[in-house]
This record gives sequence, structure tokens and C-alpha cells, in this order.
Amino acid sequence: MPVIVSPEACQDERGALLAYLEAQRGGIRRSVHGLTEEQVRSVPSASVLSLAGLLKHAVTGERGWLRVLQGKAGDPRAQMAEWEHTFEPTEDETVEALLALYDEVARETEEAVRALPSMDETFEALRLPWDEGGTRTWRWAVLHLIEEIARHAGHADIIRETIDGKGAFDLVFETGAAPEPDWSILER
Repeated sequence: MPVIVSPEACQDERGALLAYLEAQRGGIRRSVHGLTEEQVRSVPSASVLSLAGLLKHAVTGERGWLRVLQGKAGDPRAQMAEWEHTFEPTEDETVEALLALYDEVARETEEAVRALPSMDETFEALRLPWDEGGTRTWRWAVLHLIEEIARHAGHADIIRETIDGKGAFDLVFETGAAPEPDWSILER
């Protein structure tokens, strides 16, 4: 992981889950740091993914899960139709707009998780082609979000490095997400 999650954030399960989720979101956010709109929409690797597409997918995916968790998912076919286009940002979905929306969705997720009496609270997951659905805990859902965002943060690392050679640690230090370590301690 390119950033260390503060032990103070992990004093309880809820805080730890939210801190690790935010750490993974940071990886996706940092992947677009300092790039032009053209660069974030480019498809420079063997994949068909762009950084803008990954950012949109992460935002849309988390917002979709929040709807499900709150019992506001609606029709599964509508969910699928939205999901099918999550990797394709529209002209209006600029990096700036997507980052602002991501901040809003992250805040809503944190508020919802913090308002729970327990992470053992349940919800009904939708039946989708890749999941049979059913009763799940919010703990399961937040862990699933961490897994999904981490997977896409890794994709973003590869795409960003293909664009300009900057890796995840370069971006961590450049954005101030963590100070550059004192590498001299390894010389002792």
C-alpha cells in the first residue's frame, strides 16, 4: 500500500474499515494528479481503460453500493444499464467534476457507516449476473468496496505509469499524501 493508514484511525472496526477505504480512494484520486483532461481520457496500455474511466467507475460503483445498502437500489436492470457505461465518462464528466462527486460520495458513505448501530446491520444485495444476491452485512459491503477500489487503484497505477512514468509512490510524495521517507536509515 503506498500510504500507511494511521493506527489512530484503527481504534475500532468501523474506523479501520473507513480509513482503509479512504486510502484506496486516494490511490485513484492521485492517479489523475497533474495530468491534462486529454491524458486522463487516453487509453495508453493494452487495456481499454482510461484513468477518467476508472475514476468514473469507482465513483459510480460506490454510489451504487450506497443505494443498495440504504435500500434505494431500484430496478436491477437500471443498475446494470448504469454499470455498463461506468468506464465511459461523458464530456461533462471532467476529472474535476468526478473528483468533486467522489468527495461527496465518500462523505455520504462515511456518514452512513458511522450512523449504523453495528457493522452487523444487514441489507439485501441485488441478484446480478455475477452474484446471487441475498442478505449481507454492512461489514461485508465495506470490505467489498475496499477490495474493488484497491483493484482499480492498481489498474490506475499501471495506466498512470504508462502515461508519464510516475508510479504510486511518486504521486504519494508529490501530492503530500505522505512525506518522502528518510532513506538514509537503510544505510546504517
